[in-house]
Amino acid sequence: MDSAWIVAEAKKLGFDACGIACATALDEESSHVEQWLAEKHEGEMAYLTRNKEKRYDPRLLVEGTKSIISVLYNYFPKQTIGDGEHFKIAKYAYGADYHDVLKNKMRQLLDLIESQTGKLEGTRVFVDSAPVLDRAWAVRCGLGFIGKNTTLIHPKKGSFFFIGHLFLPIELAETGKTLSNHCGHCTKCLDACPTGALESPFHIDARKCISYLTIEYKGSLVGLDHNSFNGWMYGCDICQDVCPYNRFSLPNLEPLFQPSDSLKAMRENDWKNLTKADFDTLFKHSAVQRAGFEGLKRNIEFISED
Repeated sequence: MDSAWIVAEAKKLGFDACGIACATALDEESSHVEQWLAEKHEGEMAYLTRNKEKRYDPRLLVEGTKSIISVLYNYFPKQTIGDGEHFKIAKYAYGADYHDVLKNKMRQLLDLIESQTGKLEGTRVFVDSAPVLDRAWAVRCGLGFIGKNTTLIHPKKGSFFFIGHLFLPIELAETGKTLSNHCGHCTKCLDACPTGALESPFHIDARKCISYLTIEYKGSLVGLDHNSFNGWMYGCDICQDVCPYNRFSLPNLEPLFQPSDSLKAMRENDWKNLTKADFDTLFKHSAVQRAGFEGLKRNIEFISED
């Protein structure tokens, strides 16, 4: 099967980048993860310590996997929600849950591939929902490099992308090449992080990260500096917003990623008086469901402290 044809079809479907790599063990990448876990920087994200062997070798996760196709899908918005100062939501959560949107598009790509190969047994689609080292495979597929803020950066398109993977039981020619880091001497992301989560280049302590604290962390925020959250109530984009590569970011064209009029209309008092019914209406099919109503209320109350 022609790898170039697959990449071309992926771009026709609207993916911003596509690459292919052979399924092998991620030995070098796994050593970095093990060191990070040994330092307990994952916080309460216990799922990162489970099924590690499968995370480090895709052939153990899906038996028979020979090739991995990685894709990028833009989520950069046309406009930001709110006044830019308070009650901010990470850009990736403005619209419908990306897991569902991206999986559906990737299944379309799989259908196209199977129209050429016939039905393939043992195929899997993954979007941030299984023990897969997403960024590592995107790098292997030549789609970008890991920045000092630990995000995947496409050198011509920035970092506001979702990553998805197709595991296939067929051998495909690899595309692209692994890119070396292109951050140079820039430290804007480290300098801008208000909680010091980016302790050094390429190293993040999740326990200090606003995204982790407002989404994954379920405990009390009492004792933390609410001013350091800079008005973020769900996630945080600071280290991406300041990245020079994101000057190349263009508004996404996915209708399902556009924020609803109701969400765009929310103001300070609306957020402070948010009810469960409001939450369900605003975020029925949203990634914000991961925090839940109680979690979002906790965050709102915390950043609203005088």
